[in-house]
Amino acid sequence: MTNTSITVQSIFASATVSNFDEALVWYEKLMGRPADDKPIPGMAQWRKMGGAGLQVWKDDKRAGNGMITIVVPELEAERERLSRQGLQLVNKVEGDFGVVAQIFDAEGNRINLAEPPKGSVKN
Repeated sequence: MTNTSITVQSIFASATVSNFDEALVWYEKLMGRPADDKPIPGMAQWRKMGGAGLQVWKDDKRAGNGMITIVVPELEAERERLSRQGLQLVNKVEGDFGVVAQIFDAEGNRINLAEPPKGSVKN
């Protein structure tokens, strides 16, 4: 039998920006470290984050229209870390789904930080 589904090695979420240099500074604060590499002009990426990664692209036409969700084990710990970097989470919502809060980069890309409910099964 032939496998007909896609084989995924990793997935990258992407944010598009018009001011690439300014965005790199902000995303380094969000991620807590510099980008792992900048393999092509106008693109930086953070790799090896639980099978996922993040890319920031310079794209004037699409800048600011992104939405990314990053699942974290403890949202409060991330809120405190980001606060020390001068970044603030907003719109915190709690429910049976866990806890979700948002942060927006300077261009309007929305990053959701989500903590699953305690005791939930990891995929």
